[in-house]
Amino acid sequence: MLTVIIFLVILSLLVFVHEAGHFITAKKSGMSIEEFGFGFPPRIFGLKKGETTYSINWIPLGGFVKIKGENGELRNEPDSFSAQTFFKKAVVLSSGVLMNVVLAFVLLSVGFMIGLPSAVSDNVGHGRIVGQLKVQISGVMKDSPAEKAGLTIGDWIKKIDNQDIVTSQELQNYIKEHADQTVVLTYSRSANANETAILKPESLNSANGQKVLGVNLIQTGAIKYDFWRSWLNGAMATINLLWRIIYSFYDLIKSLILGHGLSADLSGPVGVAYMTGEAARLGFSHLLYFAALLSLNLAVINFVPFPALDGGRLLFIIIEKIRRRPNNQKIEEIIHGTGFALLMLLVFIITYRDILRYGGNFIDKIKNLF
Repeated sequence: MLTVIIFLVILSLLVFVHEAGHFITAKKSGMSIEEFGFGFPPRIFGLKKGETTYSINWIPLGGFVKIKGENGELRNEPDSFSAQTFFKKAVVLSSGVLMNVVLAFVLLSVGFMIGLPSAVSDNVGHGRIVGQLKVQISGVMKDSPAEKAGLTIGDWIKKIDNQDIVTSQELQNYIKEHADQTVVLTYSRSANANETAILKPESLNSANGQKVLGVNLIQTGAIKYDFWRSWLNGAMATINLLWRIIYSFYDLIKSLILGHGLSADLSGPVGVAYMTGEAARLGFSHLLYFAALLSLNLAVINFVPFPALDGGRLLFIIIEKIRRRPNNQKIEEIIHGTGFALLMLLVFIITYRDILRYGGNFIDKIKNLF
């Protein structure tokens, strides 16, 4: 039950911060707020305070702020969204995304203060290593022994042929010395469970004739910084992660356009809940990092110029600004409604695929996280 509670707390935090961005900037811009909702309708209950109804809804996959005149109506009323200048409307639509980026920055900065999992080199600069060092997989070559054995990015290599592995160099040296032999790797994919893989080094095209397992390795550990440097590293980590997420979404969209289908790594609510449990088992600092990553993903998703998303609504007001006349309200509502329906369909497909990914004993795996 703890995993479900943690997942709901993180989801609630991300949604609240995002929608609070819209709420605060709309209020500051003189707009009337009709409803501040967590989740999507149908409504469970609502509490009206002043002009605004604060509601909890049945579909806990997001939230919304309903601003007066947000669909283009009531242009003659000064407290409506549609009566505002282009700049004010753009700020309100962008503020939710900005708040999620700020939240990620705060979470990462706090993480660096207590010790955040990071790549460790011989020189960690102004930080100090706290906690256990790990040798983890940062990449897996296609058609390599590692890929065939099911190893994946993030796996923690603990032993080879029952010998402890402390550094990546130790593993590389051992493989060179036993290039013609089958080896047994002991690794961990979660906090507690150890798994084994039997592999035989092979000569791959990209390995210059050497026999390898086909993995890229990186040494990781929790690195702690002082108060001020934590904020600096938090900002740098936020920018780096944001860029990598944007590139990943670009790659995803390109694959969809070319007809390659959805990436196998794409997860929906079920997959995110499962990964939340895994992060919680690894410790509080891992959970902070995971929450920051989710917040940045939410920011990027919402800024995609797709109907019903913030980016899609921003695109329509840009079109309106270029045309210098209001868009057709009915057509815009139909487009956003269709976009929302397609998004819900995509969530359903990804959720169904998540269940298949975890196999027939999916319920047992979820129970094991409680």
